[in-house]
Amino acid sequence: MAIPLIGEKFPEIEVVTTHGKMKLPDAFKGKWFVLFSHPADFTPVCTTEFVAFQKRYNQFRELGAELIGLSVDQVFSHIKWVEWIKENIGVEIEFPIIADTGKVAEMLGMIHPAKGSNTVRAVFFVDPNGVIRAILYYPQEVGRNMDEIVRIVKAFKVADENKVAIPADWPNNELIGDEVIVPPATSVEEAAKRKEQYKCFDWWFCHKKI
Repeated sequence: MAIPLIGEKFPEIEVVTTHGKMKLPDAFKGKWFVLFSHPADFTPVCTTEFVAFQKRYNQFRELGAELIGLSVDQVFSHIKWVEWIKENIGVEIEFPIIADTGKVAEMLGMIHPAKGSNTVRAVFFVDPNGVIRAILYYPQEVGRNMDEIVRIVKAFKVADENKVAIPADWPNNELIGDEVIVPPATSVEEAAKRKEQYKCFDWWFCHKKI
């Protein structure tokens, strides 16, 4: 089976988690969710990531998004690791973690054989309609930038709500700051009016505040 790609529906699967059994994507219907895999419980880089995700959990929820983790570990291992994080670091992990046998990870392309038998650090961004909007992959040895993951969710919401495109490093783009990019003109007449309607470098590169 080919792994699901950007623009496709997230596959319907039933999973066992630290919060009980869940059906995806239905469990988050009407919300964004970020599904991320980590190589293994009780590992240093993964621990730093889980603490970082939890510290930004309110930011995700304010954006109408939920988090759910995954690794090829049994549920009791997840539970014990979450307890360890709370007892030793003082951070309570509130989001669910999928206990996978390897089936879900294989289905989603989270295991890259040349990098070993555990999951790489994959991130799936799924919109309220259950459509995959972005996928990131990091190797086991490099932890993710959590602020970038928050930024991607925020950027999608702004893009969808305003029918615009989002520039590099938004909202701190080197050319247009926190402004967004107006979709390209679709006719000669529309192109001729662009510079009157928006701030433009040229008719094909116009931007505006939202």
